[in-house]
Amino acid sequence: MAQNSTIDTTPSSVATNALNDLPFDNLIGGPLNACVKAQADAAMTTWNFIKEVGLSEDKDGNRTLNYVSFTYNKNGRQCTVNVPLLTIVPIPYIAIRDIDIAFKAKISASSSTTETKKESVEKNFSNKTKVSGGTWFVRASTEFQAGYSSKKDSTATRDSKYSVEYTMDVAVKAGQDDIPAGMAKILELLNESVDTVEKGGNLHLSTSVVNLASENNADHFIYITYKDEDGLYKNDKSLISVKKRDTSGNFTAATNEDCKLNEDDPGFTLEFLTEGTYQISAGTKGDKKATVQVIH
Repeated sequence: MAQNSTIDTTPSSVATNALNDLPFDNLIGGPLNACVKAQADAAMTTWNFIKEVGLSEDKDGNRTLNYVSFTYNKNGRQCTVNVPLLTIVPIPYIAIRDIDIAFKAKISASSSTTETKKESVEKNFSNKTKVSGGTWFVRASTEFQAGYSSKKDSTATRDSKYSVEYTMDVAVKAGQDDIPAGMAKILELLNESVDTVEKGGNLHLSTSVVNLASENNADHFIYITYKDEDGLYKNDKSLISVKKRDTSGNFTAATNEDCKLNEDDPGFTLEFLTEGTYQISAGTKGDKKATVQVIH
């Protein structure tokens, strides 16, 4: 009886080749490309938010900022504050911060080969001679027995098994990103543009006392600025009126011999020629007033 056993390495080679054939470029590059596309979509979402919420576009394609106006009381006066909408709403800056790709590949291969041979041979031989005699002759008898048997059993078993299994876990972490430098600068400028305007607008004079006796002609001027209720400078002489107090104590329109008003963007320059008390009014209704005393 003989028994032989050998291992077939074919499944192992197949399993190794299966590992080499795994599409690592797709398994790893696929999630990365998806994250890049998601980041690009997030950037477009930010831009669309700025366009739709913070800007208005006219028929010519020109864009202007959207402002929010609030009215409140300040020192007994009704004031309006104009704030750019982009400065009071959170701008979505979503960015992917981390990408974790966990990849596992499991290759299982096994082979089993069993071969068994059984062989048996059996021989039987017998020779039997029997002799018997009489008086005048001899009687003999012979018996012969022969036997031969041969038996052979052969068993062969071969098992080959292999399997390929892989799993992949992708974890993406995203959050609100820092504001880009350009947008941060814009928001800084917009914050500086936040303005408070009184009802009827704001009238501002560079000084309330003018001395005509000064040898410096620049001292004979004042600078006037006026903002409407939207917080915009109005450089329109029709919105400014200058009156002078007469001997009766009433304010009447000043003449060119009294003073000269000139537009000087974004405001006005007012040159005084004669002494007295002057009243400057601004606005469509002239309800914003200030007084200047001119001495000599």
